[in-house]
Amino acid sequence: MTTPKTGCPLEKLNDLTPLSATTTCPDPAAAYQRLWTDWGGPVAAVELEPGIPAWLVMGYRELRAVVRNEQHYSRNSKNWRLLADGHIGADSGLAPIMFPRDNAYFSDGATHRRLRAPLVDGLARISEHRVARDVGETCDRLIDRLPADGQLDLVAQYAAQVPMLTVAGLFGIAPDLGDRLQTCVIALFGSGEDSAERFHEMETILTGVINEHHTAPAEDLTTAFLHHPCHRDDGEVLASMLLMLGAGWETLQVWIAQTLRIMLTDPRFDGKVRGGHLGIDDALDHVLWADPPMANQPTRWALTDTVVGGQRIARGDALILGLAAANNDRWAGAHDRHDPGNRAHLAFGVGPHACPAQRTSRIIARTAVETILHRLPDVRLAVPATEIPLHPSPWTRGPARLPVTATRALGQATPVPSPRSTEAPPNR
Repeated sequence: MTTPKTGCPLEKLNDLTPLSATTTCPDPAAAYQRLWTDWGGPVAAVELEPGIPAWLVMGYRELRAVVRNEQHYSRNSKNWRLLADGHIGADSGLAPIMFPRDNAYFSDGATHRRLRAPLVDGLARISEHRVARDVGETCDRLIDRLPADGQLDLVAQYAAQVPMLTVAGLFGIAPDLGDRLQTCVIALFGSGEDSAERFHEMETILTGVINEHHTAPAEDLTTAFLHHPCHRDDGEVLASMLLMLGAGWETLQVWIAQTLRIMLTDPRFDGKVRGGHLGIDDALDHVLWADPPMANQPTRWALTDTVVGGQRIARGDALILGLAAANNDRWAGAHDRHDPGNRAHLAFGVGPHACPAQRTSRIIARTAVETILHRLPDVRLAVPATEIPLHPSPWTRGPARLPVTATRALGQATPVPSPRSTEAPPNR
């Protein structure tokens, strides 16, 4: 481990801990604590991919201060010094998730507000009752197709399927294309060698969807995006669709899978979760606090030389938001995580870029967990908890597989849950 050198240019630091070491280890809290100790505070240098460093912000107060200060920290990766200087190739695995795009995620100020408006307005048009009904029906169909021998993988055969089928359906995308998009998004968040290729495939698929909706408009989000006055052209529509489909699928599938994992492995939740509606929300909130789906969120770029958490940050440096680390920071402890309905966690972000789909996401995740409990009441983990593999991503942390045994409860209609949401209204 390199001894921290205050004021040393970020790209001059060697032997840095890979960011993925915080998401693929058995004890992420210990991994973040080691970084905190090694770097003497809540900001540590990490490696995104070989030769590409960034700062990881792990402190609750420091992270909130960074994301609320658009004057000093930008979401636009055109401000990334290493990218501008040509240190990162176009084929980098970081390209799909960190290179600049014409969407709300990679913009600031007035441009961000303009590009965020179609997302907020589109989500506001969605009927929560319809979402709950459609998700319930999707879950039932998936369970009806499960192997009759009861040997199941609740990630591949369920948790990964529900979000993509649901979100793709909101855009009027056919299920077969949803399957292809899911493969692309997995590669995107893996930030591996095939990320750039799969991202281009995703762009091609969605361009076809946009062209079809030009000739055949429908009551869906694609048509709403095409007709929204804040979208200036199809390129911006495509960028907004990529954002919602990518972020919506990845975080939702991890949230569902993590909740099912604790249900099956943590005795504190087993009986409580199975006991009713309130228990489901408790389990969902536990995951958002203790092991949020987006453990490390990209990115802010420093617009000026500054100091964060005792580290000198140079203009153009990348700052990764350690949401999982910040949730477990002692300053977050001022909020009682065990209070029902407590939402002081940072899992959905904070500030101008906070997730606008918090209500819809909770409906989808809650319905998915409820349906499994109703239809598979005897579901049990098929392997020791320590043998559950993790998805290899530096950004998200969740089970790659969740092998279980269960007897499918056929013929039992799943009740449509109330769209009552205890999540705070989206940050507009």
